Amino acid sequence: MLAVQLEMQRRHLRTERVPTLAEYLEYWLYQSVKPRVRPLTFAGYSVNVRKHLVPALGKIRLDRLTPQHVQGMINARLEAGFSPKTVAYAHQVLRTALELAKRWDLIDRNVASMVDPPRRERPKIHPMDPNQARAFLDSIRGHRLEALFSVALSMGLRQGESLGLRWTDVDLPAGSLTVRNQLQRIDGRLTLVEPKTERSHRTIAIPRSVIDSLRDHEARQLAEKLWAGSKWVDSGLVFTNRSGGPLQARRVIEEFHKALGAAGMERIRFHDLRHSCATLLLVQGVSPRVVMEILGHSEIAMTMDTYSHVVPELQREAANKMDGLLSRPSTVGRER
Repeated sequence: MLAVQLEMQRRHLRTERVPTLAEYLEYWLYQSVKPRVRPLTFAGYSVNVRKHLVPALGKIRLDRLTPQHVQGMINARLEAGFSPKTVAYAHQVLRTALELAKRWDLIDRNVASMVDPPRRERPKIHPMDPNQARAFLDSIRGHRLEALFSVALSMGLRQGESLGLRWTDVDLPAGSLTVRNQLQRIDGRLTLVEPKTERSHRTIAIPRSVIDSLRDHEARQLAEKLWAGSKWVDSGLVFTNRSGGPLQARRVIEEFHKALGAAGMERIRFHDLRHSCATLLLVQGVSPRVVMEILGHSEIAMTMDTYSHVVPELQREAANKMDGLLSRPSTVGRER
């Protein structure tokens, strides 16, 4: 315990008295979390500390925090209109921070682990069926973001992965692209960061139709560059604003919803383009393992759990194939 106190004193966390939760969380963020996680992960932890944990619990002394305090924070955040997913993440951050305090003998128990997080309902997905997908692609032909929407629908890239694509990641002659980055807003700035997981770093074959869209997009971008002249920002990104800088995610979603309306289709999330890609691949009989690799999922169970709505159709198709293999030949017309 003494060694821990000396180390924490050296790093400017006062230990002549037990620190408040706010003091401890600040120390934990910058001395434990920041050196070992990606910037995007750190930003998520930091937002939860400052937006949820410190306002609700920050003044409480670390050793006087109780399960009732934590439950009260959860209830208050939910009543304030925050989603169960958001509140559950804040609870997870607190539990992780307190677990380290427990290992360091600063507290005797992790009170956050004694409180259940709010129940999180998985958002319903609304994938396009083949007819809808074809109609949507037909309707966006010539749209400035046609290639972006086509990449998301045909290859299942996440929005951040699509917006983080650079021309150096795309090999049109070979018909492939490599996901190396994703574009995320960190501390108010759009920044290229590493993919979500190690499996998210992947190389994917590009469908022929998408290659054509990307070639058209490249020509359109060159024309915009000439038009912008000295105002052009040479970001190297595939999908940019009209000045060459990164696209705002909010702006992309607005354009996507307008495109859906123009096609006479109901509004869905941009992320449903990724779900549409997976669903369309699975119903065509593409191996779930291959779909997992295309999407960049870390485990095949994640793929099948997410797209469980497709399983009955796959099972029926499998039953039909087995029936065709094992059924006895028809005896109609045979002589006895």
